[in-house]
Amino acid sequence: MVVDSHGNMFVHHTKRNRKPRMGTHRTLKRQHSESMNIRMDHLRTIEPVTIRQQEAFDAYKSGNNLALVGTAGTGKTFLAMYFALVEILDKGTPYQSLHIIRSAVPTREVGFLPGTIEEKLQAFTGPYRAVAADLFEDDRAYEKLVHNKYIEFESTSYIRGITFDDTIVLVDEMQNLNFHELDSVITRIGNNCKVIFCGDGKQSDFKTDKDKKGISTFLEILEQMKHFETVNFCWEDIVRSGLVRDYIMTKEHMGIA
Repeated sequence: MVVDSHGNMFVHHTKRNRKPRMGTHRTLKRQHSESMNIRMDHLRTIEPVTIRQQEAFDAYKSGNNLALVGTAGTGKTFLAMYFALVEILDKGTPYQSLHIIRSAVPTREVGFLPGTIEEKLQAFTGPYRAVAADLFEDDRAYEKLVHNKYIEFESTSYIRGITFDDTIVLVDEMQNLNFHELDSVITRIGNNCKVIFCGDGKQSDFKTDKDKKGISTFLEILEQMKHFETVNFCWEDIVRSGLVRDYIMTKEHMGIA
């Protein structure tokens, strides 16, 4: 059992096909961290610990695109990144990179922030840096993935005119994208491409009912598509701390959104 930096619990095994090496654990960790190289055998093997996590594994292995939706703390983003990185680091697949897309801020724009586009978006990559560090047991894993062009982070503000080919697209925090934005993302999916949507309608930053309904309308469409499978996580799948589980379960039982 492993607990990630967000408190999510998963079962993991040893590194993939890792050969024994000489030297102390501390030396190995330092050498691994200083190199910008990152490979499949650096990635931990993760296994599901809840029923819905198992459903997500099975759905992705069947080749379907995914919508992972539901309660916070169930490991949706963690699983999505793991699924994508396993395939991207496998030289036998057509997928060359993971594009993470999200609305950068509740105001919908990042233009008012100082710096270049890349510098503006840095402020919103924290969750993905933490997941990468957990998956590779390396605090610099995210930087290595970016350096090797395995990961790119995009805001919905900057995807106009883009077509995604030979890539896996992760649309995270989808509840903060309105229907037009969700529609725009999925219509940019090109050849040799998979897409995973993650989100929780109860955590939306939108103020109007029209915008809040965007995720439910979009999911209704996906559920009618043969190439998509939706996995609905609930409080029983929460793998963070007992406090988080207890809080969310109590809130739902009280009918508080």
